[in-house]
Amino acid sequence: MVGRMKVAAVQFDIVTGQIERNLEAVLAALQRLRRHNVCLTVLPEMWSSGFDYRSLGQLAQKTPEVLETIARHPAALDMVVVGSLPESCDGDVYNTTFVLDRGRIAGRYRKLHLFSPMCENRYMRAGNTALVVETAAGRIGVAICYDLRFPELFRRLSLDGADLICLSAQWPRPRQDHWQTLIKARAIENQVFMVAANNCGMQGKLDFFGNSMIVSPRGEVAAEGGDKPCEILAEIDGEAQQAYRQAIPAWKDRRPDVYGVLT
Repeated sequence: MVGRMKVAAVQFDIVTGQIERNLEAVLAALQRLRRHNVCLTVLPEMWSSGFDYRSLGQLAQKTPEVLETIARHPAALDMVVVGSLPESCDGDVYNTTFVLDRGRIAGRYRKLHLFSPMCENRYMRAGNTALVVETAAGRIGVAICYDLRFPELFRRLSLDGADLICLSAQWPRPRQDHWQTLIKARAIENQVFMVAANNCGMQGKLDFFGNSMIVSPRGEVAAEGGDKPCEILAEIDGEAQQAYRQAIPAWKDRRPDVYGVLT
């Protein structure tokens, strides 16, 4: 990533099973962010439908149409848009983040770690590969919600060249302190920017607190949302990131010969 650019995260109250309403909210948010010359926008996890398990297969069938609508939108043609959607493939459903780079699908990432306490593993199939992709916003890595608890994935993304990691989530209120702590930790330990978008509002009995965050490689919070629908944005600086990596050369000082993982 070279120079400065504006990045954003969108949080809104996802209406379970209501694709048209959710799509309308996202398109409106993208249009507002376009006026601020945002280069990259991150959307929440399963933003088109929520976790409507009973209708998941049918909702996943509509994802290509959702992606096409986003890709045609004028705002999306000016930016990179990252967000998780249900994906249907060979009879299975995946929780998949699509990376749209100015209207083109540049990459897709299927969630590696399915959250068994919410039965995600009963209704979806896990992916098997990480994703770092070159975009107009630089080399970005992708993760989804529960992935945040697995630092090995974020180290892999960073070793593969990610300067910025996008996280789509539906993270509920009882674990808000974990959310804030882990996002900062992943940014600090890998010296990367983190752009994390969370859901807000109620889904069934679960209360989602928002608190979407943009965090620098130093662990500084550049922007943070409250618990209501909003867009947060911040300017990030790739040159400052490189200077910080030189000042604290953690990458050069690593000892994979000792701990033997993730060379």
